[in-house]
Amino acid sequence: MTTTLRRHMVAEKAGALVQLEIADGIGTIRLDRPPMNALNIQVQEELREAAREATDNESVRAVILYGGPKVFAAGADIKEMAGMGYAAMAARAGALSSAFDAVARIPKPVVAAINGYALGGGCELALTADWRVVAEDATLGQPEITLGIIPGAGGTQRLARLVGPARAKDLVMTGRFVKADEALAIGLADRVVPAEAVYDTAVEMVRRFVDGPALALRAAKLAVDGGLDLDLASGLRWESELFAALFATQDKAEGMAAFVEKRKPTFTGK
Repeated sequence: MTTTLRRHMVAEKAGALVQLEIADGIGTIRLDRPPMNALNIQVQEELREAAREATDNESVRAVILYGGPKVFAAGADIKEMAGMGYAAMAARAGALSSAFDAVARIPKPVVAAINGYALGGGCELALTADWRVVAEDATLGQPEITLGIIPGAGGTQRLARLVGPARAKDLVMTGRFVKADEALAIGLADRVVPAEAVYDTAVEMVRRFVDGPALALRAAKLAVDGGLDLDLASGLRWESELFAALFATQDKAEGMAAFVEKRKPTFTGK
């Protein structure tokens, strides 16, 4: 994180282990549970709250998921889970999944900035983002199978949609780790950069959206994500509905007027 950005960053919502920090229209959801950002129940619920704040705060136009310069998140809190039986986890599993889903449903551009490890729940959290910037020395994976379980916060579903079912089965069923170069080759990573450049690269990726048409960006994300769960005909109808709705926005009027007048549009997100 650059010194300039850090100086202008303020905490919008500070939990004990997860914070939403806002600077220049970009909200950073920052995990802060050293040494490995293990995703215990408290972190999961604070992620849900941070996602809600990022969604509702109109000054946040784009979001970065970040675990700090050393580690993104090395997985769930196994000590916490080890003592849980079927009944306890059956009661908790839905809340775990929905906490991550709250991050995935942030209706704004979201990028995960990954240093160190993104394993198990950490990899699942990264999968909730629209894009992933990965450090050259980072390690990703879904090693739950080595504990006698499977991913439970979207790893079998979002991963398969991202890299395809065969590759997802390989990673989930072997539990093997993936280095940055392979993550890029299979589509698990979108950018690979030196470790010290991860956060700043994430900022540059989403900075372009800060002054963009917020409602159109929201509709674009809803169209793509929602369409993945529909057949083609239904997806096309969903797209048409979102497309038509944007003709009621001020940004549509401004964007088209700017085009006709050969100037740069000034979007307000309305």
